[in-house]
Amino acid sequence: MLTRRALLLAGGGLVVTGCAGPPGRLGAPRTEGDGVETITYGDDPSQLAELTRPDGESRGVVVVIHGGFWRAEYDLSLGRPLATSLAAEGWTAWNLEYRRVGAGPGGGGGAPATFDDVSAGIDALADVEGLDLSTVITLGHSAGGHLATWAAGRAGTQRWADARVPVTHVVSQAGVLDLTTAYDDDLGAGAVEAFVGQPPGPAYDEWDPVRQVPLGVPVRCVHGRDDANVPFSQSEDYVAAATAAGADAELLEVEGDHFVVIDPTSQAWVDTLALLGQWSR
Repeated sequence: MLTRRALLLAGGGLVVTGCAGPPGRLGAPRTEGDGVETITYGDDPSQLAELTRPDGESRGVVVVIHGGFWRAEYDLSLGRPLATSLAAEGWTAWNLEYRRVGAGPGGGGGAPATFDDVSAGIDALADVEGLDLSTVITLGHSAGGHLATWAAGRAGTQRWADARVPVTHVVSQAGVLDLTTAYDDDLGAGAVEAFVGQPPGPAYDEWDPVRQVPLGVPVRCVHGRDDANVPFSQSEDYVAAATAAGADAELLEVEGDHFVVIDPTSQAWVDTLALLGQWSR
């Protein structure tokens, strides 16, 4: 299994392109030598995504949202190995970057800026030529799992009610799905407090996936039983709450730790691809 460091090194550094307009307006795409298109959706250097198209007809769009406890030192390079694998399996991959917590490059995020970026980044798909958006799956790891699940319910919030591109399915990979419990458990050494800027309260109603249940789309939570970074109970309890509320939610328990779910050589990833295949066009 790849370590977090190996995954980071395999993904390479963050690619930053020129900016063009406020969130939701696309900049001119730049195509790299590997055929990946880098597209900006706002003025900040972190408001960008990497589009990888498959050879032949697409099975749908998968929005890859990286983790890292919402912190600036982690970037979309974590999602590149998954995007490459998805495209090889016939999916269109949209590897999304967003503003994170911290100073310097990648910073400026937190609530609500990070949510604004994820929503605008998904909506930017509507302006990309040649995409069929009948199937749009958000797939996120750790903090990205939180954002992937949140994005499916964002149209039910006041701030993001005008979302243009609906999410049709969700895969949370070891996601932080209960912010209140994560805050109480001090996950990531204060990561939740640094991200939302306040202790649990009414404001969490718009930010916390477990408070959004039931969602109107299927949610699958893939989680390693030996995860020491985000407890298995985060997925287990979310699925229990979601199904009790009448939602379509299931838990896929896999062997391994926090990073096995984003290792494209792992059985966990093979199982995730099979899960995605059930939703392909």
